[in-house]
Amino acid sequence: MTEGGIAGPGLGRVPTMTVDPIEEALALLRTGYVLPERAARAVEEIRARRAAGAYDGLADEALAERLTADLFAICADRHLRVRLRDETLAAATTEADRAAARHTQMRLDNYGIARVERLDGNVGYLDLRMIAEAGAGGRAIAAAMELVAHTHALIVDLRRNRGGSPNGVIFWTSYFFPDDQTHLNSIHDRESGTTRQYWSLAYLPGERYLDRPVFVLTSGTTFSGGEEFCYNLQAQGRATLVGETTRGGAHPTRVVPITPTLEITVPYARSVNPVTGTNWEGTGVEPDVPVPADQAYDVAYRRALEHVLATTTAPGIRAEARAALDRLGGPTHPA
Repeated sequence: MTEGGIAGPGLGRVPTMTVDPIEEALALLRTGYVLPERAARAVEEIRARRAAGAYDGLADEALAERLTADLFAICADRHLRVRLRDETLAAATTEADRAAARHTQMRLDNYGIARVERLDGNVGYLDLRMIAEAGAGGRAIAAAMELVAHTHALIVDLRRNRGGSPNGVIFWTSYFFPDDQTHLNSIHDRESGTTRQYWSLAYLPGERYLDRPVFVLTSGTTFSGGEEFCYNLQAQGRATLVGETTRGGAHPTRVVPITPTLEITVPYARSVNPVTGTNWEGTGVEPDVPVPADQAYDVAYRRALEHVLATTTAPGIRAEARAALDRLGGPTHPA
């Protein structure tokens, strides 16, 4: 799992001798970056800046920040970053140890699920801060969906979601489709030249969330796997996006150590949506209902409550919905 990125397979290598971090990063960029023309230009320009002294005397953190800024200026790819390595991962000596450390952190983060709630009016609410890999987080994801399974409408809050795993996105979003017949996304790998299709899943633990509205909250912080969640549902007409245009990162990444203390995230593939034929790289995902991010919850909740009042006859639920709308300052609804 990479913070702020769609997770891709790591190379499992850790440099054990003194290396040149800039040349190491450029070599990985040249051989692995999804857009070869940009990679070649970046290698040329970074070397020219180095020759001019741009990186002289910089300690690790400052060097990582400078290289990241320069790479973005050249490639305009928010997934392409040099950064300090996590101390726990850096201390791990084998790939098995590193995987165990990543899984421990995911467990401590509750697989990205910050909050699950039934709101007044029988509206479900999920606050997702990252998208965990399905193999690790599947049980937690299924448990969260079970808790909102019988609500009349659902709000999925991705305003603080910085990314995660493509297969985790597919696991989550499959709950909103009836079977395995929906082609949600494809990922084209530069190195192999292959394209992998991702379809909704034939089997899921628990009940699917069908024939009810889904509202997804977005912000300028929503990134990568969080954006794929939004984009896939929007392209299929399965959710209403409320909030701000997202940050704009659609390239899955590999995280590769370049020194014992520095690593680079290298975008190695690109998403291709089967409906639009493109993705959200550089543009972000535009909401259906554009509002400031701090107003998105109230706007979505109001729409969800209006749906509840328009569709349910249960007196207790209707009373809850009317009271909640009154607290939001919503319009008056008939009894």
